[in-house]
Amino acid sequence: MSFVAAFNAWLARGTALPSATPGYLHALAEFFRWPAGPLPAAALIRQSVAGDAGDAQWVCADPAWVQPELSGARLLGCGNLGVSSADAASLVAALGETFAEAGMSLHVGDPQHWQLKVPGYISVPALPDPEEALGADLFEQLPQGEDGRRWRALINEAQVVLHNHPANGARRYDNLPPINSVWLWGAGTLPAWVECGQSGIYSDDLLVWALGHKAGVDVQHRAALVGARSRAIPATGGHPAAELLDLQDTQPTDFAQTWWPYLLARLEAGTELRLAFADGTRTLLRKAHRLRFWRKAKA
Repeated sequence: MSFVAAFNAWLARGTALPSATPGYLHALAEFFRWPAGPLPAAALIRQSVAGDAGDAQWVCADPAWVQPELSGARLLGCGNLGVSSADAASLVAALGETFAEAGMSLHVGDPQHWQLKVPGYISVPALPDPEEALGADLFEQLPQGEDGRRWRALINEAQVVLHNHPANGARRYDNLPPINSVWLWGAGTLPAWVECGQSGIYSDDLLVWALGHKAGVDVQHRAALVGARSRAIPATGGHPAAELLDLQDTQPTDFAQTWWPYLLARLEAGTELRLAFADGTRTLLRKAHRLRFWRKAKA
């Protein structure tokens, strides 16, 4: 039986849980709690990577790739664009004056994720997260009206500065997309607390690490679990502590070759799996579900 057929067979035999709102950030809200309001991603990331978030207002200003079109432009990439430490420092230095003139300061927290420190007297409008904005018309995603004028101007000026930056010439030579914009999102101040019901987290996403750090939960890269595939996995008894494995950016081939065999071994050892998919589907899998042979996967 192929991987796809085997995986679909397990899903068909699993128990469907109530669907949730689609999207990665909505899924994170099922595993983490913070004070009421939108997730202040920038402040959490800043505290995690630099420890200096304090009580300041922060906005994610992630390096972005915008593709011009005849009638506008589209956001095709944001964060995780393979920016080197040297290029990140150079690009942020080039943008420094643009943001300083507006009373703000731009910082490199991680080469792929930058943070903008914004004075408290400056109001930050609602800004869509990258998942929502990717592939969409750029103009429709930018803050509108008088409140958004400052931010539209800042993004436009940043694009002008980045357009001819030498780093982009080198990136074109290496067949990498240009860093020709920044995407602003995740505004807010560091929350007083974050809670998480997991005993451990495995993820390669910086925001998940930041949430885990604030919640006081042990966080490791997914690679820490890869070797577990070949080790004997003991059967679970009683009520084992819950762990979160974040596979949101995993490629299908990697999932088929690495992660499904690992998850299947955990299932066969008696571990209960709760799967959260990007489209909002939620499914519970237990070892005993393999006996539901009358449930067939959809063709």
